[in-house]
Amino acid sequence: MTEQKTETALSSDPTEVRRQKLDQLRKTVGDVYPAHFHRTLTNAEFAEKYAGLEPDQESEDIVTVAGRVYSSRNSGMFMDIHDASGKIQIFSHKDTTPEEARALLPMIDLGDIIGVKGQVRRTKRGELTINAHEITMLTKTLLPMPEKYHGLSDIELRYRKRHLDILTNEDSKLRFLQRSKIISGLRRFMESEGFLEVETPMLQTVYGGATADPFKTFHNTLKMDMYLRIAPELFLKRTLVSGLADKVFEVNRNFRNEGVSTRHNPEFTMMECYWAYADYEDVMGLVERLFETLAVSIHGTPEVTFGDKQISFKGPFKRVPMPDAVKEATGIDFLSMKTDEEARTAAKAAGFAVEKDWTWGECLAFIFEEKVEGTLIQPSHVTHFPKDISPFAKEVPGEPRLVERFETYCNAWEVGNAFSELNDPEEQRKRMVEQLEQAHSRGEKDKQLDDEFLDAIDQGMPPAGGLGIGVDRLIMLLTNAPSIRDVILFPARRNKAD
Repeated sequence: MTEQKTETALSSDPTEVRRQKLDQLRKTVGDVYPAHFHRTLTNAEFAEKYAGLEPDQESEDIVTVAGRVYSSRNSGMFMDIHDASGKIQIFSHKDTTPEEARALLPMIDLGDIIGVKGQVRRTKRGELTINAHEITMLTKTLLPMPEKYHGLSDIELRYRKRHLDILTNEDSKLRFLQRSKIISGLRRFMESEGFLEVETPMLQTVYGGATADPFKTFHNTLKMDMYLRIAPELFLKRTLVSGLADKVFEVNRNFRNEGVSTRHNPEFTMMECYWAYADYEDVMGLVERLFETLAVSIHGTPEVTFGDKQISFKGPFKRVPMPDAVKEATGIDFLSMKTDEEARTAAKAAGFAVEKDWTWGECLAFIFEEKVEGTLIQPSHVTHFPKDISPFAKEVPGEPRLVERFETYCNAWEVGNAFSELNDPEEQRKRMVEQLEQAHSRGEKDKQLDDEFLDAIDQGMPPAGGLGIGVDRLIMLLTNAPSIRDVILFPARRNKAD
């Protein structure tokens, strides 16, 4: 049997051919975009219900199904239709299919959505099939489908026309189904740990909670500038102050007006949570339990394949203080140094290009990123960050230059960031003022002090562990996706004209 050649045989302009068929259908059939069609089974339910039917055996059952036509053979005698759950073969023949239904076959093109009512049977070759008694046009498409065996080969076109990518690429479809499963599983896990999901503002009058450039807009009625949030942190902490719950979390979008790469998209999904009366050690355990649970939910095991690597999400993860990791990689002992100048001198002597005004902590963090970060393939917690770059974390007892902060790395990517949260009102205000001055010195004139947040902290926030997880990056790891654009349904892209 050969594939239907309608697309190329009738015209060099397949779109015009489809429009002609649409006009003809409207004259002969009437409405070819009906508002409703009642099906008795999805394609997956059909396959499950009649799995026991033997080859060359018929059922007395009459069923009604619907789906998009993916293939057509022998002038429409055999068609495969797909819904979201699977495929069904449709058989139309003069012995079983009324003339009225068969008359519709020449009008059906690949990609059209049809409804079929008919009798169930299994062919001699073992294919579950419906002998069509009635065929209804549900959606006449005006554009041809991409070549079904190869899908969209142009990567940029796949991102721009995601609907076609999913229609023709089973791997893409599976990945987005897995994404939904992962996010649902994340929510269930957090709720099982006693966390309450809350929603905080996307539009903010003062942006904060991270160091990033915001997207700016203007509210016409209130006559004021507003910003798409770069992080929900400050509002979640205010929620913790309120006593609504001792454990709160949010899964939602953040927006940062910065670069685009295989790991960065201007809008991205974060899970951020705050846990009263816990510290960063408690949060490490939470991360390990979460990651292992999600890996098992997708793969049935904590062992995950990413590219040519085998990654184990079985806890506990490796834990290493940042100064120790840098010393092991470079021989530079930052803890033995007393001044910023010593740190800069040691870094330059080791061949690192550091700025003349960098602090001890900035030098330490820079060398970590240059020499250590890329080696962290298996899940690892890097702890004891410099206070200079961590304005919202508590100091490490006995070492005021370091704070109780960790970042979780996997495949050399940061996928989580957590603190023992600062709740001393005076110290919090001091650090935020310093951060504001630094921002203004960099030319960030829109940056403001969040007085409402500081007022809430003055009211008293319990000791707490806080965590942010880059959900898109985690999904990349769990679904073997090389780019963040492979796990975001409609990623940021340039306009077509550009």
